[in-house]
Amino acid sequence: MNARLASLSLIAMLLAACATAPAPLQGPFSPITPRDATDRDSTGAMVRWGGRIVQVEPQENRTCFEMLSTGLDDSGRPYWQTDNVGGRFIACRTGFYDPALFEKNREVTFTGRISGYDLRKVGGYDYRFPHVEAGVVYLWPVRREVDVITRPAPWPWWGWW
Repeated sequence: MNARLASLSLIAMLLAACATAPAPLQGPFSPITPRDATDRDSTGAMVRWGGRIVQVEPQENRTCFEMLSTGLDDSGRPYWQTDNVGGRFIACRTGFYDPALFEKNREVTFTGRISGYDLRKVGGYDYRFPHVEAGVVYLWPVRREVDVITRPAPWPWWGWW
């Protein structure tokens, strides 16, 4: 009986390892990008979009995020390609999300429906933002950059000869 239980546990762990995206970010989503949604009306489409925070706007009963869209990796985490951003979008969710935690340039992934479009200024330019009513707001941990310094082994390399 213990071997059977161990086998079932091992199978469950292996299957869990195959699920790459966190549970709240899994599901069927439209493959359109914010840039695609800006070019044509995609109201009602279920999307999973992410990127970097440009601005957070707490309102009376919800918080809206202005986002610079980037691609998402297999886990749903935004990745930054310096020359290839996917446009901008607005995502709103009921509740208060603290701008001190959701600060500029933090990586966030949202899931939700496109509910319409907002016309706002980016500098002096009129920009049409797809507006997402978010069901999930997923704030990713800050990436830590580590410098790896490698030094050659001292001469003579002991054990090399």
